[in-house]
Amino acid sequence: MSTMIFVNLPVKDLERSKEFFTKLGYSFNPQFSDENAACLVISETIYSMLLTEDFFRTFTKKQIADTGTHQETLIGLSADSREAVDELADRALAAGGTAAGDPLDMDGMYGRSFYDLDGHHWEVMWMDPAATQG
Repeated sequence: MSTMIFVNLPVKDLERSKEFFTKLGYSFNPQFSDENAACLVISETIYSMLLTEDFFRTFTKKQIADTGTHQETLIGLSADSREAVDELADRALAAGGTAAGDPLDMDGMYGRSFYDLDGHHWEVMWMDPAATQG
């Protein structure tokens, strides 16, 4: 069995976050979702657990980072093409996300980044297969 990853993220408004990620083309696994959490399906092995802030606090003794002033993580996703990078980033911006920086276009890599509704930083990258050949 492949290793799976579950990125747990605190959110202020669970329903609003679910709407945002649905607009990006993602779905949710209802088996692992309730009023406190939603299991965002990114791929067959990558998931993000969107947890209400109160529920998130039950898993840590630390304070939740203020994403307006602190960077807690960068979540990187691969894309199949430059166009796929643009499609996902454009959907994120149209759904209420904000650009996290200028597009990256160098040495066979292309990427864009955005902040979701709770300020979590997402990077979407494509690498030209020819560039990885050396």
